[in-house]
Amino acid sequence: MRQIFNFKFLSGIEQIDSKCWNDIATNSDPFHQYAFIEALERSKSVESKTGWHPQHLTIYQNEDLIGILPLYTKNHSYGEYVFDFAWANTYREYGLNYYPKLISAIPFTPVTGARLMLKAGVNESELMPQLCKAIQKYVLQNRLSSIHWLFVPESISYSLNEQQHMTRRAVQFQWFNRNYQSYDDFCAVLTSRRRKSIRNERRKVKEQNVEVERVYSGSITLEHIDFFYQCYQQTYLKRSGHQGYLNREFFTRLYHSMPDNIMLVMASRNDEFIASALYLYDDKQLYGRYWGAMEDVNNLHYECCYYQGIEFCIEQNISTFNPGTQGEHKILRGFEPIFCYSNHWLAEPAFHDGVKRFLKQEDAGIVFYKKNATELLPFKSIEEHDS
Repeated sequence: MRQIFNFKFLSGIEQIDSKCWNDIATNSDPFHQYAFIEALERSKSVESKTGWHPQHLTIYQNEDLIGILPLYTKNHSYGEYVFDFAWANTYREYGLNYYPKLISAIPFTPVTGARLMLKAGVNESELMPQLCKAIQKYVLQNRLSSIHWLFVPESISYSLNEQQHMTRRAVQFQWFNRNYQSYDDFCAVLTSRRRKSIRNERRKVKEQNVEVERVYSGSITLEHIDFFYQCYQQTYLKRSGHQGYLNREFFTRLYHSMPDNIMLVMASRNDEFIASALYLYDDKQLYGRYWGAMEDVNNLHYECCYYQGIEFCIEQNISTFNPGTQGEHKILRGFEPIFCYSNHWLAEPAFHDGVKRFLKQEDAGIVFYKKNATELLPFKSIEEHDS
């Protein structure tokens, strides 16, 4: 017999019991935990004034909560990292409103994750058509332009594509721990040229009298958080002329509610902190999120944001390191290109069809880019490695 699901949209995470949320998100990454999304909303980093309106979708079967999907209505496209500004401009040229739109994402977090969190045993193949119809109905009833699923797993993207939520691919770079027992084991699989280059980069940091350490779990203090936040804001102001999306209260909340998921890299000179990078992690992945420095030090960004993360993964037996979006310079440091996925449904049929044609053309370029990036990887050939 066909299962029937019911759907309810909620205007904030506080409308859901934290235990119920985490019971469903039990196998999800740190960004889907109640504490992370609560920190975003309670700190007001995510609220109507910042252009993020929570509309989290709860899924019920026979009055039982069996699923959650983080959702937001947006009146801009900032903080998403799947770029649709050209689509918005085209809407405007035809006298139509692209905003507000609906997105399923973790704000300011271009990391592939579950999004659709379900209790064990839920029949996803029966749920997906009903779920997509419920969301499309919500889009139409609320005069939204579209629904966008950002950084979803490939399997979810495939299911969404079957429901006419079009797939869009992009490329990110990730590091994979192939059972390395030490950092030297990782270096041993690199070509001699790249191995020497990386060693030179790391040596030059030390030659500038800079010391680097990793602090995590019970070793992190509010002093660390305070200094990291200074670096975070300083770097945003320098690069873009405006403050970062996330405020001081957000990071303080993470410090108190997720201490076992935070790792900080702290760089100092003469016992004075000069730079910091913040990571989140679980037993499967390390996620490089934010970096900042109070002064320019040659190669320090690479040390804090890449090499320290690789060492941490090897020490902690973490299988994957996602250092953040974009950046071809990661390739030569051992980060491999992978596809990431988003899905899109536009309420206006003509624009939906136009975007579908665009995505088909765009994807050919994405495939070519990934192929070229793969050819630049600095690993030894099989023959060299065996010798």
